[in-house]
Amino acid sequence: MSEHFSKKPNKAGGFSSLTSTLKYIIQSQQPQTNVKNLLKANKDKGFDCPGCAWGDEKEGLLQFCENGAKAIAWESTNKKVAADFFAQYSVSQLQKQSDYWLEYQGRLTEPMKYNKHTDHYEAISWHDATQLIADKLNGLASPNEAEFYTSGRASNEASFLYQLFGRLYGTNNFPDCSNMCHEASGVALNEAIGIAKGTVVLDDFNHAEAIFVFGQNPGTNHPRMMNALRKAARGGCKIVSFNNLKEVALERFASPQDAIELLTPKATTISHAYFTPKLGGDMAAVRGIVKIILARNAARIDSNESAIIDKAFIEQHCQDFEQYQQVVNDTSWQQIEQQSGLSFKQLSQATDIFLNANKVICTWAMGITQHKHSVATIQEIVNLQLLSGNIGKQGAGLSPVRGHSNVQGNRTMGINEKPSADFIDKLSRAVDASLPKAMGHNVYYALNALLEKTSKVLICLGGNIAQAAPDTKQTHQALKNTELNVQISTKLNRSHLCIGEDALILPCLGRTEIDYQDSGEQFITVEDTFSMVHASQGSVTPLANTLHSETAIIADIAQATLKNTTVNWQQLKGNYDLIRDLIAQSISGFSNFNQVLEQPGGFYLGNSAAQLQWKNPQGKALFAAHALPRSIVSVSEEKLHELEHNKQKLYTLQSLRSHDQYNTTIYGMNDRYRGVSNARNVLFINEKDALKQGFKNNDYVDITSIWSDNENRTVTNFVLCFYDIPRDNLAAYYPETNPLVPLDSYGDRSYTPTSKSVAVIITKAINPPLI
Repeated sequence: MSEHFSKKPNKAGGFSSLTSTLKYIIQSQQPQTNVKNLLKANKDKGFDCPGCAWGDEKEGLLQFCENGAKAIAWESTNKKVAADFFAQYSVSQLQKQSDYWLEYQGRLTEPMKYNKHTDHYEAISWHDATQLIADKLNGLASPNEAEFYTSGRASNEASFLYQLFGRLYGTNNFPDCSNMCHEASGVALNEAIGIAKGTVVLDDFNHAEAIFVFGQNPGTNHPRMMNALRKAARGGCKIVSFNNLKEVALERFASPQDAIELLTPKATTISHAYFTPKLGGDMAAVRGIVKIILARNAARIDSNESAIIDKAFIEQHCQDFEQYQQVVNDTSWQQIEQQSGLSFKQLSQATDIFLNANKVICTWAMGITQHKHSVATIQEIVNLQLLSGNIGKQGAGLSPVRGHSNVQGNRTMGINEKPSADFIDKLSRAVDASLPKAMGHNVYYALNALLEKTSKVLICLGGNIAQAAPDTKQTHQALKNTELNVQISTKLNRSHLCIGEDALILPCLGRTEIDYQDSGEQFITVEDTFSMVHASQGSVTPLANTLHSETAIIADIAQATLKNTTVNWQQLKGNYDLIRDLIAQSISGFSNFNQVLEQPGGFYLGNSAAQLQWKNPQGKALFAAHALPRSIVSVSEEKLHELEHNKQKLYTLQSLRSHDQYNTTIYGMNDRYRGVSNARNVLFINEKDALKQGFKNNDYVDITSIWSDNENRTVTNFVLCFYDIPRDNLAAYYPETNPLVPLDSYGDRSYTPTSKSVAVIITKAINPPLI
């Protein structure tokens, strides 16, 4: 093994998780404060972790995980990035630094304006920054020349004000981070069951008899989910994992809160069965399970035995079953096995587990959502659950696991480029104003509009769009085409450095900090992946008195921009209860918002599909009769012949996170659970594929994506790491591999980038690093 690679551990969690947590707490340079923060994380009267959107348990002293602790320590640091820092470094110098280095410098504490003559950011007053934005917005030829981007971590209150401001300004241009992750889940579920959210609550995991986990790595991306899976496994629930990579957390997990598992080699076996389908093969795998179920059902009926599908549920609640059944019958086993990479025997094993359970949860994440056919794949998972009546009963249902804390709440609050007429009508009545109904821009259309210069202003409420979006060269150029780039942020990132004519950095409070307004200390609210809404209140003195809350920043911009507004923005800024009163008037499910928040743990928004109410146009749950995709990646026959002629092997690449990473935030250079240390330009490859192509472990390669526009998209000097991954598949970290994902390669009807199915070739590195 090289200096970068070691054998991956035989379990996740445990003592190594504890030591990693302590390391990041110490590195924050205010360990005492952050120990106190951890005791208040995800608790009543505490703050919601700025990491993932997993739900909160009601019992237990500690309600944080290793990566949540990293997120808290990363945000709550005493290191500052202020005017003296920007005087020292020009933007050109900062552009040469790594993403890790940029965020590691500390918290942004002063509003800054870019000076194109000196190539430095310089301090600006809050008043002047706000007025600059207002003047620019009011000088545009059309409100649709502005793009209002949102990150998942924005609170309900901030998100509501943001979309209200944008709509009163005159546009529905609301590109959002969800456009790049779970948009496919929303599209698929809305069509199939009439609501864009999962149908389960956290307690359902305690009652499930089987849990099918598709395309997700909870040990890194939402580690608190591991406690739910561990508890379910120890209670006899059969967990079946479908994941392209063998992820250690889905194999064996040791809870850091269990003394025996913390201090000994013992751990809980998580997966009863673990399958590694080819990238993009999950739909074929589920189709195979359904095909077996229908075949067994037909055999039972022929033998005058009772059906194994839930015929009563299908007849009462579903539509288009016959069309779907015909499509399944027409799907060949050859196509299922070839596309899934799994055998009939393996899929029969999965089917046995599914049929032997009366209550099944199907859960998935971005390994499912970032493909061209993601919507169809999710609807195939829905089909499986409808077939067995596994919606609307305790311990069963559909569970898309959202990533960022409150990314689901943002959408609930109206961050949506295609709002329903009902939503707009209700919001218009609440504020006594006419609001636009025409469809606006998602991320894909926003970036294209900026590239074409038909949009001129970009305002980002959090996030790091420069590194989150695909096709890095194009994305960076889109940001550089702006006449004004406004970033509301806690930490320095790449989006601050992609500058066109003008740029502003507006530093905001973090989740752990006290938010003090005219009426006193404020709290915000968030919605988790289970549709639970609860309060979040920081308790740490802000790092600088120049920090403003996201809510206050939006209110000030709106006040300066909108001259004949019906909304008293300063009043809302001074008392968030008034924002929640306005939300209660505007958004279904939030009646008596302030009052119901007084319940411990918040309140449940409810889920129509979980109540067997189908709020799609058909009024029924739909069986979606999609044929399997002809191919996973979009490569023309002509290009395939060219590659074959040149003896170049075509691979399918997925991008993923390391364990020391959350979204685009990189906490460190290690990936402990995959045995990687001090490296990020790593390419995971099946040993047989590498050897067949003449490569050895630790060789350096260049990666080039194949797309119809013949644009050269190449990343260089990635070191090969032999790994347990299916043949013809590769994996590497993002954002390092985002340059390989073409902007025009997106999911059907979702526009989600196809970051989990990128057609690439690998070649020997032209200029490998000297060793």
